[in-house]
Amino acid sequence: MKDGFIKAATISPSLRVADCPYNTEQILSAMQACADEGVQLLVLPELCLTGYTCSDLFLQQTLCRGAEEGLRRLVAASKGQNMVTLAGLPVPLGGKLYNCAAVLCGGRLLGLVPKSFLPNYGEFYEKRHFIPGPTKPVTVEFAGQETLFGTNLLFACRQMPEFVLAAEVCEDLWAPVPPSCAHALAGATVVANLSASDETVGKAAYRRELVCGQSARLLCAYLYADAGHGESTTDMTFAAHDLIAENGVLLAQSAPFGSSSASTELDLGRMVQERIRNTTFQTAPQDHTVVPFDLQMTEVTLTRAISPAPFVPQDAGARAERCELILRIQAEGLAKRMEHTHSRCAVVGISGGLDSCLALLVAVRACRVLGRNPKEITAITMPCFGTTKRTRSNAEILCEVLGVTFREINITQTVTSHFADIGQAADCYDVTFENCQARVRTLELMDYANKHGGFVIGTGDLSELALGWATYNGDHMSMYGVNAGVPKTLVRHIVRYVADTAQTEELRRVLLDILDTPVSPELLPASENGEIAQQTEQLVGPYELHDFYLYYVLRFGFGPAKIYRLAKSAFAGRYEDAVLLRWLNNFYRRFFAQQFKRSCLPDGPKVGSVTLSPRGDWRMPSDACNTLWMAELETLQ
Repeated sequence: MKDGFIKAATISPSLRVADCPYNTEQILSAMQACADEGVQLLVLPELCLTGYTCSDLFLQQTLCRGAEEGLRRLVAASKGQNMVTLAGLPVPLGGKLYNCAAVLCGGRLLGLVPKSFLPNYGEFYEKRHFIPGPTKPVTVEFAGQETLFGTNLLFACRQMPEFVLAAEVCEDLWAPVPPSCAHALAGATVVANLSASDETVGKAAYRRELVCGQSARLLCAYLYADAGHGESTTDMTFAAHDLIAENGVLLAQSAPFGSSSASTELDLGRMVQERIRNTTFQTAPQDHTVVPFDLQMTEVTLTRAISPAPFVPQDAGARAERCELILRIQAEGLAKRMEHTHSRCAVVGISGGLDSCLALLVAVRACRVLGRNPKEITAITMPCFGTTKRTRSNAEILCEVLGVTFREINITQTVTSHFADIGQAADCYDVTFENCQARVRTLELMDYANKHGGFVIGTGDLSELALGWATYNGDHMSMYGVNAGVPKTLVRHIVRYVADTAQTEELRRVLLDILDTPVSPELLPASENGEIAQQTEQLVGPYELHDFYLYYVLRFGFGPAKIYRLAKSAFAGRYEDAVLLRWLNNFYRRFFAQQFKRSCLPDGPKVGSVTLSPRGDWRMPSDACNTLWMAELETLQ
């Protein structure tokens, strides 16, 4: 339960219709197995103590008494378990019968939540036996305990404020306005659905969409436990299609007619952060009664998949689709800017590296959008002390293949003259040595654009902006930064996508060589054998780590400790813990120190949910202190 995680499971035990003692034993066995595995929330199907398909047997007192006795045994068993359990049963109260979810923990029957919407169409005849439950909870005696009965019940963990549980039953989810909507607005972060949904053609996909959609709409975790083997097959078949979703993402499921269980860890801290961030989601009192309960705080071992590349879809088809969409967003944004400024040309500084390569590909697409000749794009290479033959050659080949205008401006003499102006020794390879070159490059681009009625396209990407890996008023500046919303890990995949779909072998070949070239600003002299001497990732750290950190810092506002924990899980076997922590320290140090560069960024298109535009998604004082974050990092050493 540390860092907002709890382990949750849905199980569809085998049952016998109307055999409450047998069903109780099956549930007790499932409860103990889950408790032994460290599960802290267990959801069982609708009417699992009796079976959903009892039909008119529900009107028999013997069946209802058997279900109540079964619940007594479940409550007693829960006393020694560090787990909240929800089980379904018929509850007779006040001369009426209700289809209920019983919530139990620590030997207590916390509450009975009746079903609100009773299906009475098609194969369902629930109104023959049950009535909808009251909204406002009332106190009742049941299964030997005094408890609350009503739909508006929330169950809140004292030890973990993020864990607020609500329940609804099967058809409730299919209603136009499910009860879970009010529950979530009242503060529920987890919704459990006890269900008995029969299987028909196409229903599994629809069920999956409902569960994922509701979890996304309510910014919550949604657990769906479905009836399965043992239900009567007189007219229906049940497939035990269990589902666990979190904010629109399906975390775990059992295949229909498969394993009959699903389990994973829920990140409730993430749900709380999502709600804080989303100002249209406004919690408010909904006339709910909160029932507190206790769970022992334990460390939850993470088994849920944590992608080491959160910006990059793992599925090849989805990845290609995203790359194409981003290229279109970039190209449309640039085309609009070119059209609006009546630019006669677009100027790109081309280095033979990844970022400038992507910017040039986008510029060519923008010309296509506008119906203009790519010759109107001028790509300028500006060799100096650190330029290598490989990058210079790739820059020229790329321009030739794309059909843009290519120019070379050797800036060595200009930079040397500037060194003399400011008293910089030409053999002193310090930050001034590097930044002078970067600023001269930008000066050349800006002045060339002025002379030819064009404007400069920025090439810097999102990862560089996060780390401040740009020279202020050097490559930091442009008239429009097309890559400003694209992290480095995704830049690589977009260029790979263009290579894979290239219409000519020449374009594919040069793009693949650019992809194989180490990332470098090439501001220090090349090595004796002509190879790149200055490799960015050796200086600031691997971009895949920084993109991972950036995602969780900006998207969810997680602290260093939780991000470090997630990184250890995502990069297990690839990086030692000390390496992860070293670069996490570096990320926070640079992220805070370099905000002044982000405070005056050029315009650029937003392409994803994480961006650093000072006019949009990220507004931060340039002189904010990182004291609290660095102190938390100290505790991780």
